[in-house]
Amino acid sequence: MKIELFLLLLFILAIAIAGWRTKNLSRSGAWMAVLIGLVIGFAYGFRGLFVLGAFFLSSSIWSHLFKKDKIGIEDRLAKTSTRDWQQVLANGGPAALFALLFSLTGESVWTFAFVASIAGANSDTWASEIGPLSRKHPYSIRSFERVPKGTSGAVSLIGTIAAVMGAAFIALTALVMLEGMDATLFLLITLSGFLGNLLDTCLGAYVQLDYRCRVCGIQTESTVHCGQQTERTKGYWMNNELVNALSSVMSGVILLLLYW
Repeated sequence: MKIELFLLLLFILAIAIAGWRTKNLSRSGAWMAVLIGLVIGFAYGFRGLFVLGAFFLSSSIWSHLFKKDKIGIEDRLAKTSTRDWQQVLANGGPAALFALLFSLTGESVWTFAFVASIAGANSDTWASEIGPLSRKHPYSIRSFERVPKGTSGAVSLIGTIAAVMGAAFIALTALVMLEGMDATLFLLITLSGFLGNLLDTCLGAYVQLDYRCRVCGIQTESTVHCGQQTERTKGYWMNNELVNALSSVMSGVILLLLYW
């Protein structure tokens, strides 16, 4: 048992260091990844970490692919593809919460919620990374008008398909790696993850903080642009990380409601 825990710790540290060295994680992001990895590893061992890793690895791959087609989009985002502790916590924290509940109760339903929360995070990330590859600009669900790529609360056909596929990818990974999974749960988790992504889109359109650069006029999630403080145009206290965390939690909650 001690050897297994030691190997688990070495594995988590190795993945975090690799993420930091490849600039997928900042230093703070790597430490947060270790903390979340320990909680999930204690609950599910290497199998649970594999499901979480499927999300982080696939998301990192998509974030680095087709960089030329995403030029200008990062100007609208508060942060880059290098995840800091807040981004890691927002995406992995809800999964760690459900894993902790499983460790405390032993109830398998928390495992299904654990997977659904990751499916929700992956659904949103795939939609955000693949959606901008569309030739046309997306539609804002708030104004029903076309808006620049990367705008929060906007949808496109390719982004919606990517969202479904992202949730299904995690559900399929869990179907292979975790005990108690079946075809029905695969569908429920895929649906829960996709609905969590829709919630993320709605919050992004109506609640999430948004700013306008005083210099170039671009809409952005960042409080600073062109070296100047930006002007708030929408939202009050909910930033992108909080929106992501809430949608991931709700993906798990939706699964619990559908399952029960």
